[in-house]
Amino acid sequence: MIDWSAVALLLASLGGGDAPVGAHEPLQLAQVSIRQQIIIRVPVRSRKVAPPKPSPVEWKESRGPRCVAAGTIAGASLLGQSSVDLLLRDNSRVRAKLENACPALDYYYGFYISPNPDGQICADRDVIRSRMGGQCEIEAFRRLRPAPRD
Repeated sequence: MIDWSAVALLLASLGGGDAPVGAHEPLQLAQVSIRQQIIIRVPVRSRKVAPPKPSPVEWKESRGPRCVAAGTIAGASLLGQSSVDLLLRDNSRVRAKLENACPALDYYYGFYISPNPDGQICADRDVIRSRMGGQCEIEAFRRLRPAPRD
């Protein structure tokens, strides 16, 4: 897009005309900053539609990371109002324990996470935003490991 007012000022300053040299008004410059915001929409598979038979794998929780790189999140599975399982690109799982019950997550399938400039989603810092507008703070991450059922 061309800023015609800037072109007109430039032509007027170069145009010779009848005005004596130095009689022109000084050319003023301005700076424009453009900020970019990234919001990640995470698709959710609801666990309320239970499979007809129980899964042969049981997930055991263990100590998890403080932060998860936002770019590694491939999807999520909603467990209820207090936690969400994040499915990572390397086929591992991390459970995000939410500080309070988050009833808005059940209404729409999906939620938003806005990573900080460092590209990380961190416990005790970041929130999960529902598509309905509510938000829930992430209290902790727990790593999930498969353990066969007996």
